[in-house]
Amino acid sequence: MARNSKAQRKRIEKDLLSQLEEKWITGSHYVDLVQDYLSLWDVKNELIEDIQTKGIKVSGMHGPKSNPSINDLNKTNAQMLKILSELGLKASAEQKDDDDDF
Repeated sequence: MARNSKAQRKRIEKDLLSQLEEKWITGSHYVDLVQDYLSLWDVKNELIEDIQTKGIKVSGMHGPKSNPSINDLNKTNAQMLKILSELGLKASAEQKDDDDDF
């Protein structure tokens, strides 16, 4: 199965929303920011998959070059951390699904 499942995404969403609730942080814009975080989480996983598939070097016009997904992954992670920081939340610890293959 994929590295990160829909069930894991749902757990992260539930955890972040619970943290908002515990901190009495309300408002649709905060829930929207959690959704932005989850969208970036999806992008992050696609970038990781690309790096695993293509490697850290890809063919370029003048020979091998760094896979652009590496730089994009760093930027995506930074943005995810900014969202969590602005909301005063913490990333939930990853849990291994019984059906995940590592």
